[in-house]
Amino acid sequence: MTGSALLSALAIGFGVGVVGRLVLPGPKAAPVWLTVALGVAAALLGSVTVRLLGVDSNGALPRVLAQVGFAVSAVVLGVVTARRGAGDATRS
Repeated sequence: MTGSALLSALAIGFGVGVVGRLVLPGPKAAPVWLTVALGVAAALLGSVTVRLLGVDSNGALPRVLAQVGFAVSAVVLGVVTARRGAGDATRS
């Protein structure tokens, strides 16, 4: 992974994590650090996936799109899962 891929994954993951935490409606069961960590990890995974598929040699756009897609998916799933878990804990 190149330095630019790593930096873009960190920036995109951080941005998606913070924005996702603010934008998603409902109770905030997931802490900010969790959404940021999920965003960064998923953006890195998106970058690695594009590289393994060999698409990364065509330019930065496919890599960035994959990073954003992976990060958004992970943050949404993480917040929904945390919300469900918090709802189960309050019912007990």
